[in-house]
Amino acid sequence: MNSEAKLSQKAISSFTMDDFAKALEKHDYQFQKGQVVHGKVFQLDPDGAYVDIGGKASAFVPRDEASLRAITDLSEVLPLNENLEFLIIREQDAEGQVTLSRRQLEIRHIWERLGQMQENAQTVQVRVLNVNKGGVTVELQGLRGFIPRSHLVDRNNLEALKGQNLTASFLEVDRNNNKLILSQRLATRSASFSTLELGQLVEGQVTGIKPFGVFVDLDGINALLHIKQVSQKFIENLEKLFQVGQSIKAIIIDLDEGKGRVALSTRVLENFPGEMLENMPEVMASAEARAERVKNKPEE
Repeated sequence: MNSEAKLSQKAISSFTMDDFAKALEKHDYQFQKGQVVHGKVFQLDPDGAYVDIGGKASAFVPRDEASLRAITDLSEVLPLNENLEFLIIREQDAEGQVTLSRRQLEIRHIWERLGQMQENAQTVQVRVLNVNKGGVTVELQGLRGFIPRSHLVDRNNLEALKGQNLTASFLEVDRNNNKLILSQRLATRSASFSTLELGQLVEGQVTGIKPFGVFVDLDGINALLHIKQVSQKFIENLEKLFQVGQSIKAIIIDLDEGKGRVALSTRVLENFPGEMLENMPEVMASAEARAERVKNKPEE
């Protein structure tokens, strides 16, 4: 049994030292798909470029993988003898040649950059390419993105958006599934939020009346004037006091951009309980002066 084990071990040793070494010579295992490598272009062809990446055989960049943008002269994006970064998109073939891409490396960098921009809550400029029932497709740094209809400011005339540049925020940046979803409404809201602050007097239009309060549009931001914040006196029916489309002034008493929430108050503008019910036009007319008074004397 020992002699058989020795023979077996000898056979393995013989294979490892000889055949396996030859196999390793034929295939360079240091180059794998998805890996980023450095190399120098040493030859340009109509179909692509040959690159020295330090392997046993040269690597090749197909012409359509040379750049994300359209190219007429290959030497503009792949200059000879310049040290460049490449992404391996296909491992060695029978001849040991690796296939490289600059285009897919650029795309990878763009996804990483957009992910960082999403984390920082940055807005971007996108160009509308096409429209469909669900929304619009847009172009952003060479990538295709999508803005759902519900996240557009103007949802009624999508055709008019073709070719336009829009400011948008990120909803989803998913490189693995090639999903880039954006929102124009969030970007607009974010820009508007930056102009708001606690204690500020704002003017907006009533967009809805509910039993619990009145919704007010502040340049694209939906704010709420709660029934308890309308007056220091009890109110039975808000519909008798307000109407949709009406312009009102109020003080911001709560601001939460993360939740997209703005709370308003007109009761703090009253000189006496129930003034909003008895003489709202007077409260609105002198709202600026009343707001100055409120700044130095916040509501208890």
